[in-house]
Amino acid sequence: MLAIIATVVFAIAFIINATGTHTDAVFTPTSLLLVGLALVAAHLGGLGTSARWSGYRGRRR
Repeated sequence: MLAIIATVVFAIAFIINATGTHTDAVFTPTSLLLVGLALVAAHLGGLGTSARWSGYRGRRR
């Protein structure tokens, strides 16, 4: 899920950069690039995955 959000953020940053649109300081292509990279790093770190780690449980005999 975070990778999809990062893709959208990268696309918005590309469109802003390609059109030369002047926006507020928060929505510059560089700041959107950094947000996208943070989302990709979180995704690769396992934050947005659906697998849930409930800890190791030994087998019952």
